[in-house]
Amino acid sequence: MLACDMPLTRLKAASPSAVLVRAPGRLHLGFLDPSGSLGRRFGSLGLVIEEFETVVELAPAPAGALADEVTALTRSAASEIGRAQAHLAQLRVHTGLTAPLQLRLVQVLPAHAGFGSGTQLALAVGRAFAQCHGLAVDSATLARWLGRGLRSGIGIAGFDQGGLLLDGGPGANGSPAPVLARLALPEAWRVLVVQDLSAQGLSGTQERQAIAQLPPLPRESAADICHQMLMRVLPGAASGDFPSFAAGLTRMQQLLGEHFAPAQGGSAYTSAAVGQLVQWLAEGAEATQGVAVGQSSWGPTGFAILPSLAAAEAAVRSARAAGLVGSGLQLQIVRPRNSGAVISCS
Repeated sequence: MLACDMPLTRLKAASPSAVLVRAPGRLHLGFLDPSGSLGRRFGSLGLVIEEFETVVELAPAPAGALADEVTALTRSAASEIGRAQAHLAQLRVHTGLTAPLQLRLVQVLPAHAGFGSGTQLALAVGRAFAQCHGLAVDSATLARWLGRGLRSGIGIAGFDQGGLLLDGGPGANGSPAPVLARLALPEAWRVLVVQDLSAQGLSGTQERQAIAQLPPLPRESAADICHQMLMRVLPGAASGDFPSFAAGLTRMQQLLGEHFAPAQGGSAYTSAAVGQLVQWLAEGAEATQGVAVGQSSWGPTGFAILPSLAAAEAAVRSARAAGLVGSGLQLQIVRPRNSGAVISCS
């Protein structure tokens, strides 16, 4: 029996061709109840977006090779070589497959910036490995093998199907967070992604310590967040009612920002520049259809979701004219992505 304690099913004979996986980035829009006031912790809302991707290519190593070769095409990707090697080693533990491979990290998501880079790299490598060997392994199993999805199921579900995703938090026994809702946002809506290239959010041990040291989120706040989710955010997304969606999501982010502020220097935003910009956009949208603003995960990336491309472009022009886009900030308008990872063979 293999280390995963389950038989592996082969879909087909292993193919000698290269497998290319393009895994989409996501924004983590907030937890429902990080303290578990009713006994079940976390629960997450997330949105998969276009133009931010991790791209990996995996192929059998040349004849005679004795070990895996992991290379990177960019400096940022090179920083992930060690983690990619560890993923390959862990996949071998769970499958018993040892033939050397060539893995190229073509592109990676910004690390520790709120895009889910760790989960997407793990799933991209895992899916390429499974495809290369013709294995029938679902994404939840790959994530468990590689130690991902311990608090949120958004990255796993985003890899598989994209969209606006809601999960119910992991079970007390460590079972994966179930996906409760998946919606495709209206085609017209746009996301303004605001990156502070000089900062990083918490991750790993620092993240776990920060969560452990925070006081519990009051039950009343968790109830407010859940109510905003159920009666404003999801109905607004499903019906195309942008003002309702925007008001609900912004309120959620306000409550969560207040809760996590002690771990972020007393602010709802890891980056003061990002926070100033998106809050300014929110204040200026009161007379229009509104805007949904907040921070993805621990930041430093912030976001502003707007009802149209024209509204997003106008927001960027206004922010630049007001002198709020400093040299360290990068603004990019993207579409919500209503599909998951793309896998191809060559």
